[in-house]
Amino acid sequence: MTGADDTLAVCVIGAGPRGLSVLERIRANAGGTLRPVEVHLVDPYPPGAGAVWRTDQPGELLMNTVASQVTLFADDSVDCAGPSVPGPSLYEWACAVRDRAIDQDLPARAVDEARRLGPDTYPTRAFHGHYLEWVFRHLLRTAPAHLTVHTHRTTAVALDDDVPGGPQTVTLANGDRLAGLDAVVLALGHGDLTPSPEERALRSFADRHGLTYVAPANPADTDLSGIAPGAPVALRGLGLNFFDCLALLTEGRGGTFKEGQSGLVYLPSGNEPVLYAGSRRGVPYHARGENEKGALGRHEPRFLTPDVIAELRRRVAGGRSLGFRHDLWPLVDREIRTVHHEAWIRAARGPEAAEEFVRSCLVGEDGEETALLDRHAVPPAERWDWTRIELPYGERKFIDRADFRHWLLTYLRRDVTEARLGNVNGPLKAALDALRDLRNEIRLVVDHGGVSGESYRAELDGWYTPLNAFTSIGPPAFRIEQLIALIEADVLHVLGPGMRVRAWAPGGDTEEGIGEGDIGEGGVGKGGFLVDSELVDEPPVRVEALIEARLPAVDLRRSANPLLRALFGAGACAPYRLGGDAGHEPGGLAVTDGAPRLVDAAGRPHPRRFAFGVPVEGVRWVTAVGIRPGVGSVTLEDADAIARAALGLGPGPAARRTSGTGSRET
Repeated sequence: MTGADDTLAVCVIGAGPRGLSVLERIRANAGGTLRPVEVHLVDPYPPGAGAVWRTDQPGELLMNTVASQVTLFADDSVDCAGPSVPGPSLYEWACAVRDRAIDQDLPARAVDEARRLGPDTYPTRAFHGHYLEWVFRHLLRTAPAHLTVHTHRTTAVALDDDVPGGPQTVTLANGDRLAGLDAVVLALGHGDLTPSPEERALRSFADRHGLTYVAPANPADTDLSGIAPGAPVALRGLGLNFFDCLALLTEGRGGTFKEGQSGLVYLPSGNEPVLYAGSRRGVPYHARGENEKGALGRHEPRFLTPDVIAELRRRVAGGRSLGFRHDLWPLVDREIRTVHHEAWIRAARGPEAAEEFVRSCLVGEDGEETALLDRHAVPPAERWDWTRIELPYGERKFIDRADFRHWLLTYLRRDVTEARLGNVNGPLKAALDALRDLRNEIRLVVDHGGVSGESYRAELDGWYTPLNAFTSIGPPAFRIEQLIALIEADVLHVLGPGMRVRAWAPGGDTEEGIGEGDIGEGGVGKGGFLVDSELVDEPPVRVEALIEARLPAVDLRRSANPLLRALFGAGACAPYRLGGDAGHEPGGLAVTDGAPRLVDAAGRPHPRRFAFGVPVEGVRWVTAVGIRPGVGSVTLEDADAIARAALGLGPGPAARRTSGTGSRET
């Protein structure tokens, strides 16, 4: 039960970073109400860290953002009505731990990491979890006297109206009921899905033949202990989860890296499986350039400017449906080309030549680029080429795996060299990091129906979003160096582009939806998964385990979360749909603009229910990114709007929440 009748009661379901940001914004805005405020945090995992950042996970798992660019606090860059309350970034907190300026009971491993951490170091996920748990305790210590926080280490399974549109009741898995709630916030992260037909078929086949199948999941949640040393294992996916799985199956099993005369060398422990990996593109994500932007730096757009964004949103408001390729991509393309060529000219011809080049780009037409590059003597091989970026092997087919291995190692070494040049001075990585910085400008255009359903389906989901991930959110350069060492040690074999997975067993036992193939290497007499590449001319390899090296998608219709399933089954929430009844469903919950209120199957927003973050993917684009200091976090903007609405406060004169203005980044 909640508190006294005059108490304003808010339930936040999910106590990871997004739930924590709502609590931080409630604390910041609580001075606007004289009523006692109770916040109920519901999460089976520790408040702050939640499931993803829990502190007991393996130290081999790293964040994908440098320490100085991680925070949970709203600063003056956040476009919101509530007050900004300063707080340390993860790096600043680590410095305080190192200097013993913060009284924190941390394990020795975390204290040691704090001492070693630099502003451009990639922290372990467990260390980030310690930071988030400290933030939670800090919020409790600094909360005003009329704000009380209750934690419930369990799962929410139902959400009901006491009366239609009135106070809410949340039912918990332990049988408790939180009744009389004034507002409920869904701050859920990535969740499990019910298996797809292919996943069910793969699981069934694996169970019948004594094989291992690992469905899409957070690698920290997967049990890989049953995979025996020396067993052939396939990893499907070459993105961030791939690097996590790779670390768990190599360093996590006692292997070590050391510096050799010609680069990093891997020393196996003997406990590793034999790994085969692939994906549709066939090459790993690009290494991130060494950070030269500090904690707060970002590329300031020259073509996709606030005025241009405002004009695009005015067209949407006027009833025109935008297309990503037609209306937005030409601007993104010019931004990236200009950054790349500017960095190359600056390195080759000096800063004055680079500045003159940029001035000419700003006043010239897009079609004048070739003449401009000729004038600055940029060689054809150094000019930006999206085709080469998207498919670095071009139209090439490989005669065997050794041929692809040789090509791949050359490609990876070049990528490391480019990364070491930095994300400002290195032409390639400056361009790709600008692509990362532009995510927010793109979001301002495409969020809340900014492009048509067909454009979102084919041009964002089907093309640009995976391209953006491949180019701009990859691992640190040392992960690519480790990858090279593992390939050279024959612990890892990358299959090549167009990875195929099929089932094979003596007697032809297969599952519909998997596919069947002729057995290749290592396949006498025993069933297994066959893996190979469409562009590498060599028979498939039989493996005993298949790991889906990716996170589950966001898909409300397939959600395994009991609360979302109950709400969806009752028509109390609905998938977000672009373009009307025949449009595209990106997968996330439908919510309103402004304070994101949950929308039901009849299209009615609920006055007391809110949702944001990963579950609303599609309403907002790329929701999984974290909060950065100094560059205006959309996550904190949404959290502030939710907090103020939950507290019964207006949006306030300082809130400038109209789409298409400002420059905000997460």
